[in-house]
Amino acid sequence: MRKNFLSRREFLKSTAMSLAAVSLSGCSEGLQSIGSKGDKPNLLFIMTDQQRWDTLSIAGNPVIKTHNLDRLAKQGVFFKNAYTPCAVCGPARSSILTGYTVENTGMKTNDLAYYVKKEALMTMPTFDEILSEAGYHCEYYGKWHSQSKHTGIYKNPVRGDKKGRSVFGPGGQEIIYRDYLDQHVPKRQLQSGGFYDNISERPYKANPMDRCYGMSNAEVKAENMQIAQPDQHGELLFSQEHSITAFQARQTIEAIERLKDKSFSITCSFHFPHSPILPTTPYYGMYPAKDMVPPASIDDDMSNSPYTAANGRKNLTEYRDKEKIKYMISDYYGLIKEIDDWTGEILKTLDKHGLTDNTLVIFTSDHGEMLGSHGMREKNVFYEESSHIPLLVRLPGKIKSNTTVDGYVSLVDLFPTIMDYLETGTRKSNGKSLRGLIEGTDLEHGKYVVTEWDYRGDVEPNYMIVKDGWKLIIPYSEESTVLNAMYDLNTDPYEMNNLIGKNPNRQRYAEKTEELRACLLEWLKKNASNHYEGVKKRKLI
Repeated sequence: MRKNFLSRREFLKSTAMSLAAVSLSGCSEGLQSIGSKGDKPNLLFIMTDQQRWDTLSIAGNPVIKTHNLDRLAKQGVFFKNAYTPCAVCGPARSSILTGYTVENTGMKTNDLAYYVKKEALMTMPTFDEILSEAGYHCEYYGKWHSQSKHTGIYKNPVRGDKKGRSVFGPGGQEIIYRDYLDQHVPKRQLQSGGFYDNISERPYKANPMDRCYGMSNAEVKAENMQIAQPDQHGELLFSQEHSITAFQARQTIEAIERLKDKSFSITCSFHFPHSPILPTTPYYGMYPAKDMVPPASIDDDMSNSPYTAANGRKNLTEYRDKEKIKYMISDYYGLIKEIDDWTGEILKTLDKHGLTDNTLVIFTSDHGEMLGSHGMREKNVFYEESSHIPLLVRLPGKIKSNTTVDGYVSLVDLFPTIMDYLETGTRKSNGKSLRGLIEGTDLEHGKYVVTEWDYRGDVEPNYMIVKDGWKLIIPYSEESTVLNAMYDLNTDPYEMNNLIGKNPNRQRYAEKTEELRACLLEWLKKNASNHYEGVKKRKLI
Protein backbone atom coordinates (compact mmCIF):
# COMPACT_ATOMS: atom_id res chain seq x y z
CA MET A 1 0.00 0.00 0.00
CA ARG A 2 2.87 2.41 0.64
CA LYS A 3 3.67 2.60 -3.06
CA ASN A 4 0.28 4.28 -3.62
CA PHE A 5 0.71 6.89 -0.89
CA LEU A 6 1.61 9.79 -3.18
CA SER A 7 -1.37 9.17 -5.42
CA ARG A 8 -3.58 9.14 -2.34
CA ARG A 9 -2.29 12.57 -1.41
CA GLU A 10 -3.20 13.77 -4.85
CA PHE A 11 -6.64 12.29 -4.38
CA LEU A 12 -7.07 14.27 -1.16
CA LYS A 13 -7.04 17.44 -3.22
CA SER A 14 -9.32 15.87 -5.80
CA THR A 15 -11.78 14.75 -3.12
CA ALA A 16 -11.89 18.18 -1.51
CA MET A 17 -12.60 19.80 -4.87
CA SER A 18 -15.30 17.24 -5.65
CA LEU A 19 -16.98 17.77 -2.29
CA ALA A 20 -16.94 21.52 -2.75
CA ALA A 21 -18.50 21.13 -6.18
CA VAL A 22 -21.52 19.28 -4.82
CA SER A 23 -21.99 21.50 -1.75
CA LEU A 24 -25.47 22.85 -1.17
CA SER A 25 -26.13 26.52 -0.71
CA GLY A 26 -27.23 26.67 2.91
CA CYS A 27 -25.82 23.21 3.65
CA SER A 28 -22.22 24.31 4.18
CA GLU A 29 -21.31 25.77 7.53
CA GLY A 30 -18.51 28.19 8.26
CA LEU A 31 -15.55 26.97 10.25
CA GLN A 32 -14.84 28.86 13.48
CA SER A 33 -11.48 28.99 15.18
CA ILE A 34 -11.78 27.48 18.64
CA GLY A 35 -8.24 27.42 19.89
CA SER A 36 -4.70 26.48 19.09
CA LYS A 37 -3.32 22.96 18.81
CA GLY A 38 -2.86 21.38 22.22
CA ASP A 39 -5.56 23.32 24.09
CA LYS A 40 -7.53 20.13 24.71
CA PRO A 41 -7.11 16.47 23.80
CA ASN A 42 -8.66 15.72 20.40
CA LEU A 43 -10.90 12.76 19.60
CA LEU A 44 -10.57 10.55 16.53
CA PHE A 45 -13.33 7.94 16.54
CA ILE A 46 -12.99 5.25 13.86
CA MET A 47 -15.86 2.80 13.52
CA THR A 48 -16.40 0.05 10.99
CA ASP A 49 -19.72 -1.59 10.24
CA GLN A 50 -20.15 -5.32 10.82
CA GLN A 51 -16.59 -6.29 11.83
CA ARG A 52 -16.26 -9.22 14.20
CA TRP A 53 -13.66 -9.34 16.97
CA ASP A 54 -11.53 -12.13 15.51
CA THR A 55 -10.56 -10.31 12.30
CA LEU A 56 -7.41 -8.71 13.76
CA SER A 57 -4.09 -10.49 13.78
CA ILE A 58 -3.56 -9.27 17.36
CA ALA A 59 -6.78 -11.14 18.22
CA GLY A 60 -5.33 -14.32 16.77
CA ASN A 61 -6.55 -14.28 13.18
CA PRO A 62 -4.09 -16.48 11.25
CA VAL A 63 -4.94 -15.09 7.80
CA ILE A 64 -5.23 -11.27 7.88
CA LYS A 65 -2.21 -9.24 8.89
CA THR A 66 -3.71 -6.04 10.30
CA HIS A 67 -0.40 -4.28 10.92
CA ASN A 68 -1.83 -0.81 11.51
CA LEU A 69 -4.61 -1.84 13.86
CA ASP A 70 -2.17 -4.08 15.71
CA ARG A 71 0.18 -1.12 16.09
CA LEU A 72 -2.65 1.03 17.41
CA ALA A 73 -3.48 -1.68 19.96
CA LYS A 74 0.14 -2.02 21.06
CA GLN A 75 0.49 1.73 21.48
CA GLY A 76 -2.56 1.78 23.75
CA VAL A 77 -5.03 -0.77 25.05
CA PHE A 78 -6.53 -3.86 23.43
CA PHE A 79 -9.87 -5.03 24.84
CA LYS A 80 -10.20 -8.78 24.38
CA ASN A 81 -13.84 -8.99 25.45
CA ALA A 82 -15.71 -6.00 24.04
CA TYR A 83 -19.35 -6.45 23.01
CA THR A 84 -21.91 -4.42 21.12
CA PRO A 85 -24.90 -3.06 23.08
CA CYS A 86 -27.08 -4.57 20.33
CA ALA A 87 -26.07 -6.51 17.22
CA VAL A 88 -28.07 -4.19 14.95
CA CYS A 89 -26.75 -0.97 13.35
CA GLY A 90 -29.17 1.77 14.43
CA PRO A 91 -29.74 0.62 18.02
CA ALA A 92 -26.00 -0.01 18.57
CA ARG A 93 -24.89 3.34 17.15
CA SER A 94 -27.46 5.24 19.21
CA SER A 95 -26.20 3.57 22.39
CA ILE A 96 -22.57 4.27 21.46
CA LEU A 97 -23.31 7.95 20.83
CA THR A 98 -25.24 8.48 24.07
CA GLY A 99 -23.93 5.91 26.54
CA TYR A 100 -27.45 4.61 27.20
CA THR A 101 -28.98 1.17 26.75
CA VAL A 102 -31.13 0.44 23.73
CA GLU A 103 -34.25 0.32 25.89
CA ASN A 104 -33.47 3.75 27.33
CA THR A 105 -32.68 5.42 24.00
CA GLY A 106 -35.85 3.94 22.53
CA MET A 107 -33.93 3.13 19.32
CA LYS A 108 -35.04 -0.49 19.18
CA THR A 109 -34.88 -1.01 15.41
CA ASN A 110 -33.16 0.38 12.33
CA ASP A 111 -36.38 1.89 11.01
CA LEU A 112 -36.36 4.43 13.86
CA ALA A 113 -33.21 6.07 12.49
CA TYR A 114 -32.88 9.41 10.71
CA TYR A 115 -35.97 11.66 10.78
CA VAL A 116 -38.49 9.53 12.66
CA LYS A 117 -40.39 11.69 15.13
CA LYS A 118 -41.45 9.84 18.23
CA GLU A 119 -41.82 10.86 21.84
CA ALA A 120 -38.95 9.85 24.16
CA LEU A 121 -36.79 8.73 21.25
CA MET A 122 -33.08 9.33 21.91
CA THR A 123 -33.70 12.37 24.11
CA MET A 124 -30.22 12.40 25.66
CA PRO A 125 -27.22 14.25 24.14
CA THR A 126 -24.47 12.52 22.17
CA PHE A 127 -20.83 12.77 23.14
CA ASP A 128 -20.23 15.09 20.20
CA GLU A 129 -23.03 17.43 21.28
CA ILE A 130 -21.36 17.70 24.68
CA LEU A 131 -17.93 18.19 23.11
CA SER A 132 -19.34 20.88 20.84
CA GLU A 133 -20.64 22.75 23.90
CA ALA A 134 -17.15 22.43 25.40
CA GLY A 135 -15.62 24.21 22.39
CA TYR A 136 -14.73 21.28 20.15
CA HIS A 137 -15.07 21.46 16.37
CA CYS A 138 -16.98 18.30 15.42
CA GLU A 139 -17.17 16.61 12.02
CA TYR A 140 -18.55 13.21 11.07
CA TYR A 141 -17.86 11.18 7.91
CA GLY A 142 -19.50 7.99 6.65
CA LYS A 143 -22.52 6.08 7.84
CA TRP A 144 -24.75 7.80 10.43
CA HIS A 145 -27.79 5.50 10.95
CA SER A 146 -29.14 7.15 14.10
CA GLN A 147 -31.49 10.02 14.94
CA SER A 148 -30.65 12.91 12.58
CA LYS A 149 -31.84 15.53 15.07
CA HIS A 150 -28.45 15.12 16.80
CA THR A 151 -26.37 16.16 13.76
CA GLY A 152 -26.78 19.93 13.82
CA ILE A 153 -23.46 20.42 15.61
CA TYR A 154 -21.40 18.82 12.83
CA LYS A 155 -19.49 21.36 10.75
CA ASN A 156 -18.75 19.20 7.71
CA PRO A 157 -17.89 21.46 4.75
CA VAL A 158 -20.45 19.50 2.72
CA ARG A 159 -23.71 18.51 4.37
CA GLY A 160 -25.78 17.58 1.36
CA ASP A 161 -26.17 17.45 -2.40
CA LYS A 162 -27.77 19.70 -5.01
CA LYS A 163 -31.14 17.99 -4.53
CA GLY A 164 -31.26 18.92 -0.85
CA ARG A 165 -30.52 15.45 0.52
CA SER A 166 -28.52 15.47 3.74
CA VAL A 167 -25.41 13.39 4.41
CA PHE A 168 -27.07 12.61 7.75
CA GLY A 169 -30.27 11.32 6.18
CA PRO A 170 -31.19 7.91 4.71
CA GLY A 171 -28.52 6.89 2.21
CA GLY A 172 -26.60 10.07 2.98
CA GLN A 173 -23.12 8.59 2.64
CA GLU A 174 -24.03 7.02 -0.70
CA ILE A 175 -25.33 10.21 -2.34
CA ILE A 176 -22.15 12.16 -1.63
CA TYR A 177 -20.02 9.21 -2.67
CA ARG A 178 -21.91 8.82 -5.95
CA ASP A 179 -21.51 12.53 -6.69
CA TYR A 180 -17.78 11.97 -6.29
CA LEU A 181 -17.86 8.88 -8.52
CA ASP A 182 -19.73 10.78 -11.23
CA GLN A 183 -16.61 12.92 -11.61
CA HIS A 184 -14.03 10.15 -11.40
CA VAL A 185 -15.66 6.84 -12.41
CA PRO A 186 -18.21 7.37 -15.21
CA LYS A 187 -20.99 4.81 -15.40
CA ARG A 188 -20.52 2.17 -18.09
CA GLN A 189 -22.34 -0.73 -19.65
CA LEU A 190 -22.38 -4.13 -17.99
CA GLN A 191 -20.30 -6.98 -19.35
CA SER A 192 -21.08 -10.67 -19.15
CA GLY A 193 -21.42 -11.83 -15.53
CA GLY A 194 -21.63 -8.27 -14.29
CA PHE A 195 -24.22 -6.42 -12.21
CA TYR A 196 -24.56 -2.99 -10.64
CA ASP A 197 -23.46 -2.56 -7.03
CA ASN A 198 -26.18 -1.12 -4.75
CA ILE A 199 -23.73 1.36 -3.14
CA SER A 200 -21.66 2.75 -6.01
CA GLU A 201 -24.12 1.93 -8.81
CA ARG A 202 -21.07 0.75 -10.81
CA PRO A 203 -20.38 -2.70 -12.28
CA TYR A 204 -19.08 -5.65 -10.33
CA LYS A 205 -18.30 -9.20 -11.37
CA ALA A 206 -20.28 -11.76 -9.37
CA ASN A 207 -18.73 -14.79 -7.69
CA PRO A 208 -20.50 -18.03 -6.60
CA MET A 209 -21.81 -16.47 -3.36
CA ASP A 210 -23.80 -13.88 -5.31
CA ARG A 211 -27.54 -14.43 -5.59
CA CYS A 212 -27.42 -13.72 -9.34
CA TYR A 213 -24.26 -15.69 -10.13
CA GLY A 214 -24.59 -17.52 -13.44
CA MET A 215 -27.49 -15.35 -14.59
CA SER A 216 -27.52 -12.53 -17.11
CA ASN A 217 -28.67 -9.06 -16.17
CA ALA A 218 -31.61 -9.54 -18.55
CA GLU A 219 -32.65 -12.71 -16.71
CA VAL A 220 -32.52 -10.92 -13.37
CA LYS A 221 -34.74 -8.16 -14.74
CA ALA A 222 -37.12 -10.62 -16.36
CA GLU A 223 -37.67 -12.41 -13.07
CA ASN A 224 -38.07 -9.07 -11.27
CA MET A 225 -35.59 -10.16 -8.61
CA GLN A 226 -35.21 -7.82 -5.65
CA ILE A 227 -31.50 -7.67 -4.89
CA ALA A 228 -30.47 -6.39 -1.45
CA GLN A 229 -26.96 -5.47 -0.33
CA PRO A 230 -26.34 -8.85 1.38
CA ASP A 231 -27.08 -10.62 -1.90
CA GLN A 232 -24.11 -9.02 -3.70
CA HIS A 233 -20.70 -10.72 -3.72
CA GLY A 234 -17.75 -10.36 -6.05
CA GLU A 235 -15.21 -7.92 -7.45
CA LEU A 236 -15.98 -4.22 -7.78
CA LEU A 237 -14.66 -3.19 -11.20
CA PHE A 238 -12.91 0.12 -10.65
CA SER A 239 -9.69 1.37 -9.09
CA GLN A 240 -9.08 0.90 -5.38
CA GLU A 241 -8.49 4.66 -5.15
CA HIS A 242 -12.20 5.21 -5.67
CA SER A 243 -13.65 2.66 -3.24
CA ILE A 244 -15.98 3.96 -0.54
CA THR A 245 -13.37 3.05 2.08
CA ALA A 246 -10.76 5.15 0.30
CA PHE A 247 -13.26 8.00 -0.10
CA GLN A 248 -14.27 8.04 3.57
CA ALA A 249 -10.66 7.76 4.73
CA ARG A 250 -9.63 10.70 2.54
CA GLN A 251 -12.52 12.76 3.91
CA THR A 252 -11.15 12.05 7.39
CA ILE A 253 -7.57 12.83 6.43
CA GLU A 254 -8.63 16.09 4.80
CA ALA A 255 -10.54 17.03 7.98
CA ILE A 256 -7.48 16.38 10.16
CA GLU A 257 -5.33 18.46 7.81
CA ARG A 258 -7.81 21.33 7.94
CA LEU A 259 -8.48 21.18 11.69
CA LYS A 260 -4.94 20.50 12.90
CA ASP A 261 -4.80 23.80 14.82
CA LYS A 262 -8.20 23.39 16.47
CA SER A 263 -9.57 21.16 19.22
CA PHE A 264 -11.50 18.60 17.21
CA SER A 265 -13.68 15.52 17.36
CA ILE A 266 -13.68 13.66 14.05
CA THR A 267 -15.58 10.45 13.38
CA CYS A 268 -14.73 8.18 10.47
CA SER A 269 -17.61 5.72 10.12
CA PHE A 270 -16.55 3.23 7.45
CA HIS A 271 -19.30 1.44 5.52
CA PHE A 272 -17.29 -1.75 5.08
CA PRO A 273 -16.99 -4.67 5.82
CA HIS A 274 -20.81 -4.45 5.79
CA SER A 275 -22.43 -5.86 2.66
CA PRO A 276 -22.33 -5.67 -0.29
CA ILE A 277 -19.19 -7.77 0.05
CA LEU A 278 -17.43 -6.24 -2.95
CA PRO A 279 -13.72 -5.41 -2.64
CA THR A 280 -11.73 -3.84 -5.44
CA THR A 281 -8.44 -5.22 -6.72
CA PRO A 282 -5.94 -5.87 -5.11
CA TYR A 283 -8.11 -6.67 -2.09
CA TYR A 284 -10.30 -8.96 -4.17
CA GLY A 285 -8.40 -12.25 -4.27
CA MET A 286 -5.73 -11.07 -1.83
CA TYR A 287 -6.73 -14.02 0.34
CA PRO A 288 -7.52 -16.78 -2.21
CA ALA A 289 -10.92 -18.35 -1.67
CA LYS A 290 -9.51 -21.86 -2.08
CA ASP A 291 -7.33 -21.30 1.00
CA MET A 292 -10.11 -20.09 3.29
CA VAL A 293 -11.42 -22.39 6.04
CA PRO A 294 -15.21 -22.67 6.56
CA PRO A 295 -16.51 -21.93 10.08
CA ALA A 296 -16.37 -24.83 12.52
CA SER A 297 -20.08 -24.40 13.26
CA ILE A 298 -21.29 -24.32 9.65
CA ASP A 299 -22.74 -27.84 10.02
CA ASP A 300 -24.52 -27.11 13.31
CA ASP A 301 -27.94 -28.76 13.01
CA MET A 302 -29.38 -26.07 15.35
CA SER A 303 -31.79 -28.61 16.84
CA ASN A 304 -31.39 -27.03 20.27
CA SER A 305 -30.91 -23.40 19.26
CA PRO A 306 -33.24 -20.39 19.53
CA TYR A 307 -31.97 -19.28 16.11
CA THR A 308 -33.06 -22.15 13.88
CA ALA A 309 -34.73 -19.81 11.38
CA ALA A 310 -32.89 -16.55 12.14
CA ASN A 311 -31.56 -14.37 9.31
CA GLY A 312 -33.38 -16.38 6.66
CA ARG A 313 -31.18 -19.34 7.55
CA LYS A 314 -33.53 -22.03 6.23
CA ASN A 315 -33.88 -20.49 2.77
CA LEU A 316 -30.37 -19.06 2.30
CA THR A 317 -28.61 -22.39 1.97
CA GLU A 318 -25.50 -20.89 0.33
CA TYR A 319 -24.32 -19.83 3.80
CA ARG A 320 -24.16 -23.51 4.75
CA ASP A 321 -22.22 -24.39 1.60
CA LYS A 322 -18.60 -25.02 2.62
CA GLU A 323 -17.20 -24.18 -0.81
CA LYS A 324 -19.28 -21.10 -1.54
CA ILE A 325 -18.71 -19.54 1.89
CA LYS A 326 -14.96 -19.46 1.18
CA TYR A 327 -15.60 -16.67 -1.34
CA MET A 328 -17.38 -14.56 1.24
CA ILE A 329 -14.61 -15.08 3.80
CA SER A 330 -12.00 -14.15 1.20
CA ASP A 331 -13.78 -10.93 0.23
CA TYR A 332 -14.67 -10.00 3.81
CA TYR A 333 -11.01 -10.32 4.80
CA GLY A 334 -10.03 -8.20 1.81
CA LEU A 335 -12.37 -5.41 2.89
CA ILE A 336 -10.89 -5.46 6.38
CA LYS A 337 -7.33 -5.37 5.04
CA GLU A 338 -8.27 -2.27 3.04
CA ILE A 339 -9.64 -0.65 6.22
CA ASP A 340 -6.40 -1.50 8.01
CA ASP A 341 -4.33 0.10 5.24
CA TRP A 342 -6.37 3.31 5.25
CA THR A 343 -6.44 3.46 9.04
CA GLY A 344 -2.65 3.48 8.80
CA GLU A 345 -2.82 6.52 6.49
CA ILE A 346 -5.16 8.32 8.90
CA LEU A 347 -2.81 7.63 11.81
CA LYS A 348 0.15 8.84 9.73
CA THR A 349 -1.67 12.14 9.28
CA LEU A 350 -1.85 12.57 13.05
CA ASP A 351 1.88 11.80 13.23
CA LYS A 352 2.70 14.24 10.43
CA HIS A 353 1.08 17.17 12.23
CA GLY A 354 2.30 16.34 15.73
CA LEU A 355 -1.20 15.42 16.90
CA THR A 356 -0.60 11.84 18.01
CA ASP A 357 0.27 12.58 21.63
CA ASN A 358 -2.78 14.81 22.07
CA THR A 359 -5.45 12.71 20.34
CA LEU A 360 -7.64 10.04 21.91
CA VAL A 361 -8.06 7.41 19.19
CA ILE A 362 -10.84 4.83 19.44
CA PHE A 363 -11.28 2.02 16.92
CA THR A 364 -14.30 -0.28 17.10
CA SER A 365 -17.27 -1.70 15.16
CA ASP A 366 -21.01 -1.48 15.76
CA HIS A 367 -21.47 -5.28 15.61
CA GLY A 368 -20.09 -8.39 13.95
CA GLU A 369 -20.89 -10.70 11.02
CA MET A 370 -21.85 -14.39 11.14
CA LEU A 371 -19.93 -15.15 7.92
CA GLY A 372 -21.39 -18.64 7.62
CA SER A 373 -21.13 -19.56 11.29
CA HIS A 374 -24.13 -21.73 12.17
CA GLY A 375 -25.02 -21.46 8.48
CA MET A 376 -25.98 -17.79 8.84
CA ARG A 377 -25.14 -14.40 7.40
CA GLU A 378 -25.21 -10.90 8.91
CA LYS A 379 -25.88 -10.12 12.60
CA ASN A 380 -29.01 -9.69 14.84
CA VAL A 381 -28.13 -12.67 17.05
CA PHE A 382 -26.20 -13.22 20.26
CA TYR A 383 -23.61 -15.65 18.93
CA GLU A 384 -20.02 -14.46 19.37
CA GLU A 385 -19.50 -13.79 15.67
CA SER A 386 -22.36 -11.27 15.76
CA SER A 387 -21.99 -9.64 19.19
CA HIS A 388 -18.25 -9.72 20.02
CA ILE A 389 -16.41 -6.81 18.37
CA PRO A 390 -12.92 -5.21 18.26
CA LEU A 391 -12.06 -2.30 20.57
CA LEU A 392 -8.73 -0.46 20.61
CA VAL A 393 -8.03 2.81 22.47
CA ARG A 394 -4.89 4.99 22.43
CA LEU A 395 -3.92 8.20 24.22
CA PRO A 396 -0.14 8.49 24.74
CA GLY A 397 0.86 9.71 28.18
CA LYS A 398 -2.45 8.71 29.74
CA ILE A 399 -2.84 5.14 28.48
CA LYS A 400 0.18 2.89 28.83
CA SER A 401 1.30 1.07 25.72
CA ASN A 402 0.91 -2.71 25.44
CA THR A 403 -2.07 -2.75 27.81
CA THR A 404 -4.55 -5.61 27.49
CA VAL A 405 -7.91 -5.69 29.26
CA ASP A 406 -9.51 -9.11 29.70
CA GLY A 407 -12.63 -7.82 31.48
CA TYR A 408 -16.02 -7.71 29.77
CA VAL A 409 -16.98 -4.30 28.42
CA SER A 410 -19.80 -2.81 26.38
CA LEU A 411 -19.61 -0.03 23.81
CA VAL A 412 -22.07 1.82 26.07
CA ASP A 413 -18.95 2.45 28.17
CA LEU A 414 -17.30 4.56 25.45
CA PHE A 415 -19.42 7.65 26.19
CA PRO A 416 -18.20 8.04 29.82
CA THR A 417 -14.69 7.00 28.75
CA ILE A 418 -14.56 9.88 26.27
CA MET A 419 -15.89 12.30 28.90
CA ASP A 420 -13.23 11.05 31.32
CA TYR A 421 -10.16 11.28 29.10
CA LEU A 422 -11.22 14.56 27.47
CA GLU A 423 -11.98 15.97 30.95
CA THR A 424 -15.39 17.40 30.07
CA GLY A 425 -16.92 16.60 33.45
CA THR A 426 -19.11 13.76 34.67
CA ARG A 427 -22.19 13.19 32.55
CA LYS A 428 -25.10 10.88 33.28
CA SER A 429 -25.15 7.64 31.30
CA ASN A 430 -25.74 3.90 31.68
CA GLY A 431 -22.08 3.13 31.01
CA LYS A 432 -18.96 3.39 33.11
CA SER A 433 -15.60 4.86 32.16
CA LEU A 434 -13.09 2.21 31.12
CA ARG A 435 -10.23 4.18 32.62
CA GLY A 436 -10.25 2.20 35.86
CA LEU A 437 -10.05 -1.10 33.96
CA ILE A 438 -7.26 0.29 31.77
CA GLU A 439 -5.27 1.48 34.77
CA GLY A 440 -6.03 -1.58 36.89
CA THR A 441 -7.78 0.38 39.67
CA ASP A 442 -11.36 -0.77 39.01
CA LEU A 443 -11.91 -4.22 40.46
CA GLU A 444 -15.69 -4.28 39.98
CA HIS A 445 -16.40 -3.31 36.40
CA GLY A 446 -15.82 -5.91 33.70
CA LYS A 447 -17.12 -8.98 35.55
CA TYR A 448 -19.93 -9.47 33.04
CA VAL A 449 -21.47 -7.81 29.99
CA VAL A 450 -25.03 -7.61 28.70
CA THR A 451 -26.20 -7.26 25.10
CA GLU A 452 -29.86 -6.66 24.25
CA TRP A 453 -32.27 -6.97 21.35
CA ASP A 454 -35.34 -5.22 22.69
CA TYR A 455 -37.59 -6.45 19.93
CA ARG A 456 -39.91 -9.36 19.13
CA GLY A 457 -39.79 -11.17 22.46
CA ASP A 458 -42.03 -13.91 21.13
CA VAL A 459 -39.75 -14.67 18.17
CA GLU A 460 -36.13 -14.27 19.28
CA PRO A 461 -34.17 -13.96 22.52
CA ASN A 462 -33.85 -10.47 24.02
CA TYR A 463 -30.89 -10.64 26.39
CA MET A 464 -27.42 -12.11 26.44
CA ILE A 465 -25.15 -12.04 29.47
CA VAL A 466 -21.57 -13.32 29.48
CA LYS A 467 -19.64 -13.96 32.68
CA ASP A 468 -16.51 -16.06 33.24
CA GLY A 469 -16.91 -17.54 29.78
CA TRP A 470 -20.51 -18.65 30.37
CA LYS A 471 -23.24 -17.17 28.18
CA LEU A 472 -26.97 -17.12 28.94
CA ILE A 473 -29.43 -16.16 26.17
CA ILE A 474 -33.13 -15.66 27.02
CA PRO A 475 -36.31 -13.76 26.07
CA TYR A 476 -37.58 -11.06 28.44
CA SER A 477 -41.10 -12.45 28.88
CA GLU A 478 -42.43 -15.20 31.06
CA GLU A 479 -44.73 -16.45 28.29
CA SER A 480 -42.33 -16.55 25.32
CA THR A 481 -41.90 -19.97 23.71
CA VAL A 482 -38.40 -19.05 22.46
CA LEU A 483 -35.79 -21.53 23.66
CA ASN A 484 -33.47 -20.56 26.48
CA ALA A 485 -29.80 -21.17 25.76
CA MET A 486 -26.59 -21.35 27.74
CA TYR A 487 -23.11 -22.04 26.38
CA ASP A 488 -19.81 -22.68 28.09
CA LEU A 489 -17.44 -20.74 25.86
CA ASN A 490 -14.50 -22.13 27.80
CA THR A 491 -15.08 -25.61 26.38
CA ASP A 492 -17.50 -24.83 23.53
CA PRO A 493 -16.18 -21.65 21.83
CA TYR A 494 -18.33 -22.17 18.72
CA GLU A 495 -21.57 -22.39 20.74
CA MET A 496 -22.80 -25.69 19.37
CA ASN A 497 -23.86 -27.31 22.65
CA ASN A 498 -26.81 -25.60 24.32
CA LEU A 499 -26.66 -26.83 27.89
CA ILE A 500 -30.30 -25.99 28.65
CA GLY A 501 -33.23 -25.60 26.22
CA LYS A 502 -34.10 -29.14 25.09
CA ASN A 503 -31.10 -30.74 26.79
CA PRO A 504 -32.45 -33.67 28.88
CA ASN A 505 -29.65 -33.04 31.40
CA ARG A 506 -30.35 -29.31 31.72
CA GLN A 507 -31.24 -29.57 35.41
CA ARG A 508 -27.59 -30.04 36.32
CA TYR A 509 -26.94 -26.46 35.09
CA ALA A 510 -29.66 -24.82 37.21
CA GLU A 511 -27.19 -23.19 39.60
CA LYS A 512 -25.15 -21.61 36.81
CA THR A 513 -28.25 -20.27 35.02
CA GLU A 514 -29.47 -18.66 38.24
CA GLU A 515 -26.05 -17.10 38.82
CA LEU A 516 -26.16 -15.50 35.38
CA ARG A 517 -29.79 -14.47 35.77
CA ALA A 518 -28.94 -12.72 39.06
CA CYS A 519 -26.30 -10.63 37.29
CA LEU A 520 -28.71 -9.84 34.46
CA LEU A 521 -31.34 -8.73 36.98
CA GLU A 522 -28.74 -6.53 38.66
CA TRP A 523 -28.04 -4.89 35.29
CA LEU A 524 -31.73 -4.46 34.49
CA LYS A 525 -32.43 -2.87 37.87
CA LYS A 526 -29.47 -0.50 37.56
CA ASN A 527 -30.71 0.66 34.17
CA ALA A 528 -34.36 0.97 35.24
CA SER A 529 -35.56 -1.61 32.73
CA ASN A 530 -39.23 -2.39 32.24
CA HIS A 531 -38.28 -6.02 31.64
CA TYR A 532 -37.01 -6.78 35.15
CA GLU A 533 -40.11 -8.70 36.26
CA GLY A 534 -40.38 -10.66 33.02
CA VAL A 535 -36.78 -11.85 33.28
CA LYS A 536 -37.21 -12.59 37.00
CA LYS A 537 -40.27 -14.78 36.42
CA ARG A 538 -38.95 -16.51 33.31
CA LYS A 539 -38.57 -20.29 33.70
CA LEU A 540 -34.99 -21.14 32.70
CA ILE A 541 -34.78 -24.92 33.18
